[in-house]
Amino acid sequence: MNDRLQHRTQRRVTSGHPYPLGATPNGDGVNFALYSRYAEAVFLLLFDRPDGPPTDVIELPEQTRRIWHGQVRGLKPGQLYGYKVRGPFEPARGLRFNDAKLLLDPYAKALTGKASNQDNLLLAYDAMSPERDLSMDRRDSSPVVPKAIVVDDAFDWQGDAPPGHALEKLFIYEVHLKGFTAHPSAGTRHPGTYLGFVDRIPHLKSLGVNAVELLPLHEFYVEDFLRGRGLTNYWGYSTQSFFAPEVSYATGRKLGGQVEEFKTLVRELHRAGIEVILDVVYNHTCEGNELGPTLSFKGIDNPSYYLLADAPGQPGRYYMNFTGCGNCLNLASPPALRLVMDSLRYWVEAMHVDGFRFDLASVLGREAGGFRASSSFFDAVAQDPVLARVKLIAEPWDLGTYEVGNFPVDWSEWNGRFRDTVRGFVKGDAGKVRELGWRLAGSADLYGDDGRSAFNSVNFVTCHDGFTLWDLVSYNGKHNEANLEDNRDGSDDNHSWNCGWEGDTEDPQILLLRLQLAKNQMCALLFSLGTPMLLGGDEFLRTQRGNNNAYCQDNALSWLDWGAAERNRGFTEFVRRAIAFNKRHTILHRRKFYSGADTGCNRVPDLEWFGPDGGPPRWDDPEARCLGYQLDGSEEPSALGDYRLFFIYNADHRMQGFRLPAPPRGMRWYRVADTSLPAGPDFVAEGEETPLEPSDHYLVNPRSTVILVAR
Repeated sequence: MNDRLQHRTQRRVTSGHPYPLGATPNGDGVNFALYSRYAEAVFLLLFDRPDGPPTDVIELPEQTRRIWHGQVRGLKPGQLYGYKVRGPFEPARGLRFNDAKLLLDPYAKALTGKASNQDNLLLAYDAMSPERDLSMDRRDSSPVVPKAIVVDDAFDWQGDAPPGHALEKLFIYEVHLKGFTAHPSAGTRHPGTYLGFVDRIPHLKSLGVNAVELLPLHEFYVEDFLRGRGLTNYWGYSTQSFFAPEVSYATGRKLGGQVEEFKTLVRELHRAGIEVILDVVYNHTCEGNELGPTLSFKGIDNPSYYLLADAPGQPGRYYMNFTGCGNCLNLASPPALRLVMDSLRYWVEAMHVDGFRFDLASVLGREAGGFRASSSFFDAVAQDPVLARVKLIAEPWDLGTYEVGNFPVDWSEWNGRFRDTVRGFVKGDAGKVRELGWRLAGSADLYGDDGRSAFNSVNFVTCHDGFTLWDLVSYNGKHNEANLEDNRDGSDDNHSWNCGWEGDTEDPQILLLRLQLAKNQMCALLFSLGTPMLLGGDEFLRTQRGNNNAYCQDNALSWLDWGAAERNRGFTEFVRRAIAFNKRHTILHRRKFYSGADTGCNRVPDLEWFGPDGGPPRWDDPEARCLGYQLDGSEEPSALGDYRLFFIYNADHRMQGFRLPAPPRGMRWYRVADTSLPAGPDFVAEGEETPLEPSDHYLVNPRSTVILVAR
């Protein structure tokens, strides 16, 4: 080990306390506490500058229940620090201690910058050795490792309170924080930052969304293979620190300023009535497999934090990998579970966020025997009084399991079956009518038998991972050449259609058809029962030029081009009016499933299904591509009074004459929307609805959606 690592300080050090973990300022200095079951000694290094040598090396004096701790007198918030941990270097048994490597505190609340594996200094092993990770690299990694910053949690919240929207009132806008304002067209003073995002809040408010789901904001690492290609980890699904907001999204005005600037963003979003949901990655870390860097957990307590795999004669050398990212956190291990729970509570209590979307959440439920809805993690979340009041949204799959509909009662889920069904139906796939009925009516087949509501289904057609809405109707296949992987990355199963021409075109007929299909997709999203999630920029038809895996594209390909908002303002207005229409009609956001949600039924009190001839739909006819249904809002509490809504989804390439049911006595049908019409008439403002003459049928144009209201 490193014989040069010796205790040297003039500061007064006392035993301190084992809790809370991390670096906690108090009236007499800072208390440091770090969990490590197998360590032999823990050294705290203090720094005056991010790029300077340590001013002090302090061996933590006490160990209590495997937590190493000490109080350093005279320190204040803003102090820079890191750890070196001494213990056995026996990778074949899962022990990877190397006290030459500077390690980040797992509870660090802010970092000074980004880590870089310059000269392979972040590797605990000799990359040139034929023994690979079984060898040891004794070079000091301190010059290339960012330093943790002691943070004071004090902030002027100005009376901030969470908006507290119920799930059935939620309209989620998924967006990348930097990409929202990084493009020059955003016109913000601080492009690509927390504060830059604040400048564009009026757009979100005018659109009608009331929650933003932000791609990962935990401090993340840029993988070596991407740096080698001149690319970067744009999406951020490579977490380095679970408590620290990403430093590159700060303005850089002061060291550690990312914490205050993130809190400012949350406060201002709340002031506008918009909730903040964080996309979080607790299924793996950036340290990868046995050949990955050593930045924190590997060098602190590898067996306690990771799921290790056995091999003959090497019981802990390798890592379980259900994530495709090299490792998995072991949430059946108490210290790993405590870390995740402490992190979640911190973001709620100290940072005021309103919920979380969990990346590859099936991994979090994996224990012996596979996925379990009663796993240690889910049970811990269910009994936690802090997390009981926030939104919990699962991405319900991983590399080996697809668990849509199987999460605990407290959880919502990204409904991948909604996405695939709506995409397939709108582009005209055969045999989709029955499946579409289930999805439009809230997916009761997935969520109706376990105590959840339709709004536990987060409905989406597009998200960050895949085509944008415009690309969905403009490309038959992915075009990921810019990722430098020979177009092998990204999904080949997109359920997309280019309307007759791949990519850009000036053909007016193709452009009109694409616009019409985009409106159809948006209608299915916004008027189905469930919690709708829009992809940021889809409201003005942004494009990624057919790239359906832009995870490494931190450039104009991924950034929102606000010039498109001006060019496609008619579509933006369509979306704005559709959201406003939904909000006015409470039948569209009732908590209970429609009593007619089962597509095997037809005539029921609140939902009635129709085919074009006025009778029941041809549910199982593979040639049927048209579906209508009526919603009865007469029993709903509403300022609108008694009303009926009628929706017609026609994915056929032919016009359909659709026979309408007679409205109640004293009412008549009015047209609200017809996606085959030009901007303006395609979705009219409140009070501008057109009465139908005659009122007993409607000629539905090919590949279009129609919305009628009776009053």
